[in-house]
Amino acid sequence: MISDEQLSTMPLAELRELYGKIGARIEALLSEEKASTIRKVRELMETYGLGPKDIFGRSSGYDFPVQDRRTQPRKVEPKYRDPVTGNQWTGRGKPPRWIEGKNREDYLINRS
Repeated sequence: MISDEQLSTMPLAELRELYGKIGARIEALLSEEKASTIRKVRELMETYGLGPKDIFGRSSGYDFPVQDRRTQPRKVEPKYRDPVTGNQWTGRGKPPRWIEGKNREDYLINRS
């Protein structure tokens, strides 16, 4: 193990070399651990007859991250329209310049 004192006296070139070696070793260990974990999971799946649906609740096509339908962004209908340009705004977020400081009721889109 390298002490803090040894690190503080190492030249930059040596520190960079050490940094590269450490990074490579970390990647190798992570790769080994992932492979080992995958083997264990596959063994458990075989032992207990489990499939992706049992684990993830989906029949196929599981990708990270999964967005629940309730959390997916919804399309919002525009609420205001600029009569000059036809540009529309939902009323959410920062107001566009064409409506800033004006009476918004004058720009409402009639929904009958």
